[in-house]
Amino acid sequence: MRKTAMLTIGLLAAAGLLTGCGGEQNDAGPAKAEDASASDSGAGGSSAGSEGVPHQVVFEVGGTGTAQVMGNGNSNHFEKVTLPWTKTESMRLEGAELQVGVTVAVVPGSVKGAAGTLKPAPCTIEVDGEQVADNQGGKSAAPCAYKLKS
Repeated sequence: MRKTAMLTIGLLAAAGLLTGCGGEQNDAGPAKAEDASASDSGAGGSSAGSEGVPHQVVFEVGGTGTAQVMGNGNSNHFEKVTLPWTKTESMRLEGAELQVGVTVAVVPGSVKGAAGTLKPAPCTIEVDGEQVADNQGGKSAAPCAYKLKS
């Protein structure tokens, strides 16, 4: 029981750190593809080197039942979801993000393991159809995270 409590505290700490690192920025956050295409059409095209190509990012959390899930993509979110859960976002990096990248992450909540104990739900992240992060089917307590670069 103590191990489960420590694991939960560790996951919550990781979620807090990821949330703090991905704090809300009104003008410097990752732009949504819809916003970028609207600005492209008004300007007759993108300016040279200021925007990257759009990426399709798929967050997945496996298991059954419900769990708390924290994700960091176009926006930070923390919600109770029904498993299995999938969220797809289109992201386009711009400005300094093209040089340094943006971390996308999903922190899965706990699910019941085979022995009835709690364990992290399995998670994966795919970028443009390629799996780039996983937590080894829930065997690792680490969140699924990936630095997206153009």
